[in-house]
Amino acid sequence: MNFVKSDTFKKYFVPGIVFQSVVIAGGYGTGRELVEFFLNFGTLGGLIAMVFISTVIWSLVCAATFEFARVFKAYDYRSFFTKLLGKAWWLYEVCYFVLLLIVLAVIASTAGSILNEIFGLNYYVGVIGMMVGVGLLVFNGSEAIEKFLSYWSFLLYAVYIAFLVVCFTKFGDGIVSSVFQGNMKSGWVMGGFKYAFYNLGIIPAVLFSTRHIETRKEAIGSGIMAGIIGIVPGILLYLAMIGLYPDILTVAVPTNHILGVLGSPFFQITFQVVLFGTLIETGTGFIFAVTERINSVYKEKGEIMPTKLTTSLTITLLIVGAVIAQFGLIGLIAKGYGTITWGFFVFYVVPVCTIGVWKIKQQDNALENRKIG
Repeated sequence: MNFVKSDTFKKYFVPGIVFQSVVIAGGYGTGRELVEFFLNFGTLGGLIAMVFISTVIWSLVCAATFEFARVFKAYDYRSFFTKLLGKAWWLYEVCYFVLLLIVLAVIASTAGSILNEIFGLNYYVGVIGMMVGVGLLVFNGSEAIEKFLSYWSFLLYAVYIAFLVVCFTKFGDGIVSSVFQGNMKSGWVMGGFKYAFYNLGIIPAVLFSTRHIETRKEAIGSGIMAGIIGIVPGILLYLAMIGLYPDILTVAVPTNHILGVLGSPFFQITFQVVLFGTLIETGTGFIFAVTERINSVYKEKGEIMPTKLTTSLTITLLIVGAVIAQFGLIGLIAKGYGTITWGFFVFYVVPVCTIGVWKIKQQDNALENRKIG
């Protein structure tokens, strides 16, 4: 896979792969999210909302974000929002840290449960395994993270495609009829918007992967690709789920239910192992964004961020997430998630699509005047 090291791949695909890697654990790892935001509005309504609303919004916001980051050389969220919001940059960080705690708690709990259910291992083996995986990647920096996420994403796509193929062999007629004779219920448009907004707040966390982008064409192209790369695994899972519609609507964990219907122990293990890897991907993306934010402060002072600080910060955040999961505080924190989603919309999405675009234009005008002068 030498193309993974190519400049074109790094510019057009790596940001999307990193985005997809951070989205997947919270976005559609269990399948329950797809039910809530899409399938509840009919098999066809949900599919259209996913393809033509959520994907388009992700692509547009990613394109605007990547171009703003390129123009102002802002490759961490602190630098990015300082350029975008000025002294109000911290408003995004407040929302981000609440989301960070929720996500780390969820992935810690899920990691412990996966290895316990598959191999009968102690719950904490999975939690510690996830923590070690995240720690190793964060310590090794952006290049190691990009490589791991890229290779794991290829594996992820392969497994999801195989998953859909196997589902077609079992209940393909149900999938086809759900697509071509599917129903649409009112609310599918809003479902697509809500799902897009639900995940938009994490885009600034992947800014470290946009350093390779050099031109506007590359930024916009990469942003469009990010939306597509991010949604494809969700579409593959969704297509598998609609084959069991409407019974799948009331299932707590749709992916586990489908795997049970397939009745393949090998595939069950493979799917869950890949899902475990996505938990490491998501945790890595969220925490590395924080270390990069702190590193930017040291760079401004002409200093180097101490390795011990990276280590201690990573370990502390992972432990806090595990503790939250252990004491069942996920539900309590998650109650405010709807508010946090609107916080991202107000402090990030609206500004980057308005103020951000205006500032990019102003920068273009300034460069043009310099050339004329």
